[in-house]
Formats: sequence, C-alpha cells, structure tokens
Amino acid sequence: MSTFARHIGIDYSGAEVATSSLRGLRVYSTEGDVSPTEVPPPTSPRKNWTRKGIAEWLVERLSEDVPTLVGIDHGFSFPLRYFEVHWLLPDWPAFLDDFQRHWPTDSANTYVDFIRDGVVGNGAARMGNSRWRRLTEERAGRAKSVFHFDVPGSVAKSTHAGIPWLRFIRQQLGPRVHFWPFDGWDIPVGRSAVAEVYPALWSHGFARDHRDSHQHDAFCIAAWLSRADRDGALAAFLKPNLTSNERAVGQVEGWILGVG
Repeated sequence: MSTFARHIGIDYSGAEVATSSLRGLRVYSTEGDVSPTEVPPPTSPRKNWTRKGIAEWLVERLSEDVPTLVGIDHGFSFPLRYFEVHWLLPDWPAFLDDFQRHWPTDSANTYVDFIRDGVVGNGAARMGNSRWRRLTEERAGRAKSVFHFDVPGSVAKSTHAGIPWLRFIRQQLGPRVHFWPFDGWDIPVGRSAVAEVYPALWSHGFARDHRDSHQHDAFCIAAWLSRADRDGALAAFLKPNLTSNERAVGQVEGWILGVG
C-alpha cells in the first residue's frame, strides 16, 4: 500500500530570473499506478513554467488534503565545510534565512550570475568551493558539488536559484509539509513531503519515448517515486543505512532520495 496518494517530479533550472519562462523547468505528476503526465503552467502569456510559478503552484498543491511526495532536482543545502568556514550554526532553517539574505535569487530581475559578479546581494560573503562535496554526493558517485558552476551537468546554478524558493514554500506551509530529511528521517503518516532527487539515478530505467531531456527527467522522478512507493522500496530509501553521525550530517547537508 502506498504511503502517498500523489507523486510529483520537477526538473529544475537556474537560468535567467525567477519570473522567466524556462523550457528547462518541467513538472510531471501521477496518482495511483497510472503513468505520470506533464503538468502545464497556469494559463498566461508565458509558454513555460517560471521558478516563482512552480513555488506558488506547489504551495497550492501541498495545501490540499492529498498526501503528496515531491522530488526536486537541485541541492537543498550545502556541505558542512560551508557552515564551518562561514561560522554558521548547523541548522537548516537558519541556513535558509542566511542564504536568502546573501543570495536573494527569488528577488525580481536577479540572475544567479548577478550575485556571483557582485552586482546585487552579497554572495562574496557566502561563497563555497567546488572541491567541497556533501556526504550524499560522495555516496551518489557522479553527483557534482553544489558549488561546481559552469560545467556540463552542473546543479550549482539551479541550487543557488532554488533554495530561496524552498524557504518560501516552508514559510507558506509551515508544519503541513515535511522537508526530508531536515525535519526528520521519518515522515509522519498523512503528511506531504519534499525531497531532493537526482534523476540520473533512474533516467536510463525508463523509455524515453517522445520526451526531451528535461521532460524525461521530471517524468522519471515522478515515475520512480510512485513505483518505489507502491512496491515498498521507498520506505528503505527514506531510511538509508547510515551511522548516527552520518544521519546528523544528513539533516544539515541534506540527502538525495534514492542514494543508499
């Protein structure tokens, strides 16, 4: 029996600004055992989703009385080394606030590169190093550092663009949504949850059909979450085999769902 009634997969993009219509932002959803279908953006002059639009849509969906698991393809936090270098408490909610103050990528007309270049914000006071990797990235093998910009397959820009919107969703919904594993490795029964995912773990296991790469990644996220929930594998992935110290690290750095 599934824990969640609905599964949503989101392929993310850190390009342009929060209100830009981006082909790289894709959303797929499924309920029950049906194949995920693409969710179009709300009717507007914009052809594709915007980061702001996705965050607002998620707030609406997660406000419904439908236990939902959302997988989003970007990093949710930074390596412990970042917290140490910048003298930050190992506390994820406090990190969200501190990051958004320095990297306000949810603000109007703000590109990630504007902050990197010092035009807006204060990114220079909260920089990382591409050699720093989270424990979950090391375990995943091919996953790149959240600070590894300007290379193929990088998640650095999408991570820096997406984290402030996690904060927005959390502020809007409070305890109604569980951010895994920051709010705990155990998700309360009946609660909706949001988790970091890495679709490269699963994309080769599903036929590509007519989808482009962004659509396929979002499809695979929703499809894998749904299948793993129905066949019982999800419960094990939500409780990876980690030491107590590794679990403590994961509640600060985050964890990629599906990494053992």
